[in-house]
Amino acid sequence: MRFVSNLPHATKEEDHVVVPMSDGTRLSARIWRPVSSDGEPVPAVLECIPYRKRDLTAVRDSVNHPYIAGHGYACVRVDLRGTGDSEGVLADEYLEREQADAEEVLAWLAEQPWCDGSTGMMGISWGAFAALQTAARRPPSLRAVVIASFTDDRYADDMHYMGGAMLSDNLAEAGTMFAYATCPPDPAVVGDRWRDMWHERMENTRPWVLEWLRHQRRDDYWRHASVCEDYTAVRCPVLASSGWADGYSNAVTRLLENLDVPRKGLIGPWSHKFPHLGEPGPAIGYLQEVVRWWDHWLKGVDNGVMDGPMLQTWMQDSVPPSTSYEERPGRWVGEPHWPSPHIKAVAHPLLRHRLVRPGEALPPGGESDHSGDSGHSDGDIDRDGVMSVQSPLSVGQFAGKWASYNAPPDLPYDQREEDGGSLVFDTGPLDEPVEILGSPTVELDLSVSEPVATVAARLSDVAPDGRATRVTYGVLNLTHRDGTGEPEPLEPGRRYRATVQLNGVAQVFPPGHRIRLSLSTSYWPLAWPPPRPVLLSVHERSSTLILPVRPAEEPDELPQRPFGEPEGAPPITTTRLSPPEQRWEVRRDLIGYDSALEIVKDRGTVRIDDIGLDVGCRAYERYTATADDFTSVGGETAWTMRFSRDDWDVRVETRTELRCSETEFFVDATLDGYEGERRVFSRTWNETLPRDWL
Repeated sequence: MRFVSNLPHATKEEDHVVVPMSDGTRLSARIWRPVSSDGEPVPAVLECIPYRKRDLTAVRDSVNHPYIAGHGYACVRVDLRGTGDSEGVLADEYLEREQADAEEVLAWLAEQPWCDGSTGMMGISWGAFAALQTAARRPPSLRAVVIASFTDDRYADDMHYMGGAMLSDNLAEAGTMFAYATCPPDPAVVGDRWRDMWHERMENTRPWVLEWLRHQRRDDYWRHASVCEDYTAVRCPVLASSGWADGYSNAVTRLLENLDVPRKGLIGPWSHKFPHLGEPGPAIGYLQEVVRWWDHWLKGVDNGVMDGPMLQTWMQDSVPPSTSYEERPGRWVGEPHWPSPHIKAVAHPLLRHRLVRPGEALPPGGESDHSGDSGHSDGDIDRDGVMSVQSPLSVGQFAGKWASYNAPPDLPYDQREEDGGSLVFDTGPLDEPVEILGSPTVELDLSVSEPVATVAARLSDVAPDGRATRVTYGVLNLTHRDGTGEPEPLEPGRRYRATVQLNGVAQVFPPGHRIRLSLSTSYWPLAWPPPRPVLLSVHERSSTLILPVRPAEEPDELPQRPFGEPEGAPPITTTRLSPPEQRWEVRRDLIGYDSALEIVKDRGTVRIDDIGLDVGCRAYERYTATADDFTSVGGETAWTMRFSRDDWDVRVETRTELRCSETEFFVDATLDGYEGERRVFSRTWNETLPRDWL
């Protein structure tokens, strides 16, 4: 990245500005703005997140916000209520109070003498959620938003549930926020009130996973703040981006398809990062694109920002399997609209471990073709033309994270071992490249042996030497097969049709390689398995993989102006006091048949030089199972957050464990607060919640 000091506007920074809310709560804001805005008001750009502006996001914020401010904007970074140096308690994500706060902050900004009355919102992840959700409330000053790595559907396309199956990130993210929501404010900012504010947070916070487990189906809890419930609510322009290695790869194209406002989409090869910090690379000059967006929509500059394709995306070339990549080879392609007129749905019937490609003749079969049957039929199943699998719990240990949060080493590894417990269907070696862009789907004609069953579908690029690189995947809890939000148990042996939607992707399968579809009945620990092992029977011929093929002869519609080199403002200085640690280990005991995936993400200890604050952050995750006992699976997440300066030394330790029986979930959690080595707060939770056809 190129750090730019000589920006068009000299700027000044206010480290702690109090923004009053209507209920008396005071939020803490950090503001960067042009010196000239004292006499010449400018538009304001807001980012609202719970991740502590003074320390944990201070380096990133110092790269982003001064850069945008230096181009003529007041950039405002607010700690959400109950986080960082803001007052109050953060009890859950995306609550009505949080969104009302955002509206009040925007109104406050519009009234400041250095603001011209126009505002925008930006952010990644929670910040992008906040911006999109606030846009749907139509605050009068909000003119445009810029969002990265987000969703418009809190139930079906977030870290909680996928296809009605619970993701392990439901536990992992709950552990993250259990820690963040119970950290103290900085006494250097709030003074002697810091201890009372800290204890208020610890006393009023519960493990977030408890609430998320109370809502295992799509209900009003998830509909709230899901913009997909009413796309027409968004009336301002939207610049949306994400990455193919991110769990949030689907929402960009949904917004392009469903919004009726000026909009642009950008999807690179990146993990859960801003595009100018993108890993795997190539990163791009994203902040330049953001400034152009604000210049047009907040200042009225005619700069052609809406020229060119609606969607620009990185078409990924084939790579060997790896848990991390520095760069993903490929090229930028553009689509004039979405859905794209260039994309063709190409069906590949499943037949005896084969994916039948267009033009291949189907040999005579022993069962009738039910591909036109949208319902299901009763009675005994003709075993001719049926393939069955009952996957071991080990399938999924090389799946990586639902979202690659920090790139290495959480990407999926070689899929051959996973394929050993799966039904596998391959094309023959390709005689020409095949490019796909969009979301593949698998139409299955199936039956199962249990009333609750899961099917995971994986699409892989298989090299001539046999190595298999996962391209995309999808998971469906078959009790949610109708997608209504009202799960229905399955009747064992009965024949059903179900559609598994895979995550969107852009991928080239080169000549000589094969395209592989793999189906399994477990995908642990990425997704929580069903209560009991399941035998899945798939009826050939009437089951089909549908690929969104982008014909090679289609032009790559791109604007004449390529992306620039990544730029940002010079970051604040830090001093590393202890090294980071990152570990991702799969362990198997071949005596007791125990297996475990252990993950360590330890940032070490870093001193933020300008405020003399030492910060340490360590996260630990462990996911276990024994043999094929589906009630033996369990997850554990533990966090330690530490802050110290001179004689002030505090830390928060949290631990959450999730176990199950066939009918219930068991949550055991602890929260401990320390001043020095003295424990000053401790609380334990032990709760049981029913499984809701999951």
